Amino acid sequence: MAKNKSNSPFVFSTDPDFKFDDHNDQTQTLAPEAQKLRLQLETKHRGGKTATVVLGFVGTEGDLEALGKKLKSYCGTGGSAKEGEILIQGDHRDKLLQWFQKNGYKNVKKSGG
Repeated sequence: MAKNKSNSPFVFSTDPDFKFDDHNDQTQTLAPEAQKLRLQLETKHRGGKTATVVLGFVGTEGDLEALGKKLKSYCGTGGSAKEGEILIQGDHRDKLLQWFQKNGYKNVKKSGG
């Protein structure tokens, strides 16, 4: 059975004219100075290996992947970018914080972990 990836709490409606509003298709990428990003260190579900996660990116999936590619290249390591978060292998929080500040991202903080 396939999982429903929708974040909607609705399961069934008796209204024959009911339609879901898709707000995700209209997402535009915010300017770097308007982004509120958080750098977090995680080890859960990774076999004990650490990973830096960039949370809070607001924008299109293409822009997220492009930013992820720049960050992976800057850190010289692997990772992925999907579902609104960028995962960089290893603990690169300080390095990423410097990169974000140098490139105009003003509201970036280290959080958690």
